[in-house]
Amino acid sequence: MKENKVENVINIIKDLDTKDKLRLGICLTTSDWANILYNKTEMYEKFDTMLKEIDEEYRTTLVNFAKYKIVMFTMAKIMEMEQVERNQVSLYLFNNTNLNKKISRN
Repeated sequence: MKENKVENVINIIKDLDTKDKLRLGICLTTSDWANILYNKTEMYEKFDTMLKEIDEEYRTTLVNFAKYKIVMFTMAKIMEMEQVERNQVSLYLFNNTNLNKKISRN
């Protein structure tokens, strides 16, 4: 039985909280090896803006993403994938982190 890497990683992403999804998105869009087909700069800006809105640590300090083990584990799984599979995962992540919704601050 063939292992479906994309489905496995998407299942991991589904279980992540919003902050970890955004951290993963930032790692994915700033990584040189990812080489995703989509506009990495635009994706990074959206992930960055949204994470700054909900995570004070990210907004105020230099964050070492290596301390987020599940994010690093997911990145390692993505690194094992073929180019087409990485693009599928990045598109899923982008479309499922509510980036198109405005965050209102009261």
